[in-house]
Amino acid sequence: MMTAARSADSGLANPGELDRYPYAETPAVDRLGAPSWEGVEPELGRVGRRTAGNRGRGLHGQLVQQLGQMIVSGDLGADRPLVPEEIGQRFEVSRTVVRESLRVLEAKGLVSARPNVGTRVRPVSDWNLLDPDIIEWRAFGPQRDDQRRELSELRWTIEPLAARLAAGHGREDVQQRLSDMVGIMGHAMGQGDGLTFSRADTEFHTLLIQIAGNRMLDHLSGIVSAALHVSGGPVTGCDRPNDVSIAQHGRIVDALATGDGAAAEAAMRQLLTVHPEVERVVPAPREH
Repeated sequence: MMTAARSADSGLANPGELDRYPYAETPAVDRLGAPSWEGVEPELGRVGRRTAGNRGRGLHGQLVQQLGQMIVSGDLGADRPLVPEEIGQRFEVSRTVVRESLRVLEAKGLVSARPNVGTRVRPVSDWNLLDPDIIEWRAFGPQRDDQRRELSELRWTIEPLAARLAAGHGREDVQQRLSDMVGIMGHAMGQGDGLTFSRADTEFHTLLIQIAGNRMLDHLSGIVSAALHVSGGPVTGCDRPNDVSIAQHGRIVDALATGDGAAAEAAMRQLLTVHPEVERVVPAPREH
């Protein structure tokens, strides 16, 4: 439990010690619509350990994650005021932690801070939906079905093209690394080690995009990495650690080694095809 008795050096502050933040004070009339923090877990160390926002960032990262999840889930709706003083007191963190956390959320498009208006939640249309943290927050919230479908469709668009392009750009050391990842996935599958399989799979797909020779595609590699960390979505070859999945990855490596872009693209499409017995094949026309 984080208590107010801890020192300011720990990033926490005692009630009443919170001075004015460098954000515009929210008008008093708007405070009536301020979000209720009832039921929100104040012990930041306990919440949301599975998402990227918390990894290695201490209190600051945990507060970003807590507030981000609340916004993405709809608990803090669009245009709701966020009063820094109230956040600091509720979660027992210092003004520095609150300030930096809100800046991160602002960079992700989740909130805006303007003079004479204060800090407010922004609508979904303003969010950076390609941000890896937002991808994961959406995937574990009420929008998880839409998020996972959208990620599958996006991967279907990005990765076959990347595989085709990579066939003309692969270096011998990179080819060996991709082959090594397939071997690691096979060994992990035999050991029942899902975590190692997932990590090797993520490196395989990320590296493949990076060697495609297209810097715009390279910029999207973080999206694929985030997608591969999202569990419970449509089951593709990447989500099924079995002999078929390993063989499909191996076929991609073989196609890259021979410079056969068409074969690499076809193998990637097969790998990313959702198994019909589990879900519809991607990409299928949406029902309206």
